[in-house]
Amino acid sequence: MHVSHLALHDFRSYDVVDLEIDPGVTAFVGRNGQGKTNLVEAIDYLSRLASHRVASDTPLVRAGAERAIVRAAVVKDGRTAVLEVEIHPGKSNKGRINKSTLSRVRELIGLVRTVVFSPDDLVLVKGDPSSRRRFLDDLIVLETPRMAGVLADYDRVLKQRATLLKTAGHARRGGSTQTAALATLDVWDAHLARTGAELLAHRLEIASRLRPLVGSAYAMVARGASRDDATITYRPSFDVDVEERDHGNLIETLLAELARRRDDELDRGVCLVGPHRDDLLLELGTGSASERLPVKGYASHGESWSVALALRLASYELLRVDGDDPILVLDDVFAELDTGRRDQLAEHVADAEQVLVTAAVPDDVPEVLRGVRFDVAGGTVTRA
Repeated sequence: MHVSHLALHDFRSYDVVDLEIDPGVTAFVGRNGQGKTNLVEAIDYLSRLASHRVASDTPLVRAGAERAIVRAAVVKDGRTAVLEVEIHPGKSNKGRINKSTLSRVRELIGLVRTVVFSPDDLVLVKGDPSSRRRFLDDLIVLETPRMAGVLADYDRVLKQRATLLKTAGHARRGGSTQTAALATLDVWDAHLARTGAELLAHRLEIASRLRPLVGSAYAMVARGASRDDATITYRPSFDVDVEERDHGNLIETLLAELARRRDDELDRGVCLVGPHRDDLLLELGTGSASERLPVKGYASHGESWSVALALRLASYELLRVDGDDPILVLDDVFAELDTGRRDQLAEHVADAEQVLVTAAVPDDVPEVLRGVRFDVAGGTVTRA
C-alpha cells in the first residue's frame, strides 16, 4: 500500500498543495514552521480521521477558511482508489471514495493505514494512561475499522451515564430516592457493559499479540538488550482474568463490578468502572514480575526512547501480518535519537513499501533513507 498522489485545500498552512509521491522513501525537508509535518499529518488523518498532533479538527483548517480537504490516491494490490475527507470543525465531516459520498465519514478509516513515529511518542512511556489506551485503540481501529463505531458508542454511554450519576447522586444526598433515575441507570449499566466488554476483549487480544513483538523490537533498538528485557501487560482497573476473551463472560464481570461500585459512583458522580480507566503497563528487566520495574519513573531517557520506538515498531509488524504494509511516517524523529538508535530504526524500516520522513536538514535523514526529497519552505513544496 502506498499513496501516489496527495492534494490539500486549506489544510493547516496550505492554500493548495498537489504532489505526486513515489513508493519507497520520500523525505520532506525544511526548517521548523515551514509546513513539512502538515503534509504527513494529512495522510495520517485520512487513515484514522484523527491527528497525531492535536485533539480537535479546528487547527487543521487554514485560518480564514471554513473547511479543509484532504485527498489522496491510494494504491493497493495494483488498484488505485481516491479517498477524500472534507473537514468541517464543529460540524459533521464528509467522506468520499472515488467521488462517491459516503453515508458515514468513518467508513474511510483503515482504507489507508499509517504508523507514525514522532517526538511526542515519549508520552506513550511518560504520559498518563489515556495516551496508552489511545495507542491500543488506534491499532484496534486500523485492524478492525468497525470498532470505531464501538468506541464512539462507548464514549456516548460514558457521557450519558456520568450525567445520570451526578443527577441521581445529588438527589440521594438531598434525601430523595430517585427510583426512576436509578432504574434508568440500570439501562445505561447494560449499555456500558455491552460496549465496554467488546472494547476490553479487543484490547486484551491486541496487547497479547503485541507483547512478543515489543520484546523483539526493544532488543533491536536498545544496545545489548534481549527480547525478554521489555514487557507489556494490559492492566484492567477491576478484577478480571486477562486471558478472558469471551464477550458474554466479560459483560457479566462488568455488570457485577458496576453493581459493587454503584454507591461509590453515586457519591462521586463519575464512572469508576470500565476500560476507560485501564492502563498498559510497560516494564523493563528480566526475571519474575517482582524483579521488573515500570518504565515510567525508572527508565533513563535513552531506555524510554527505546521502549517508545519498540511500541511503534511492534505496531508496524502487527499491521503488516496480513500482508499489507502500512505507510510509515517518521516525523522529525531522527533529530531526537542518538546515532545508534537512528541507524537501527532506519535499517529496519527501509524496505517498507512507503516511508515518509520529515527533517529540518538533509543530514538528519540517515543514509539508508536517502530517497526522493522535497524541499519545504515558505508554503511551497518543491521536488529537489
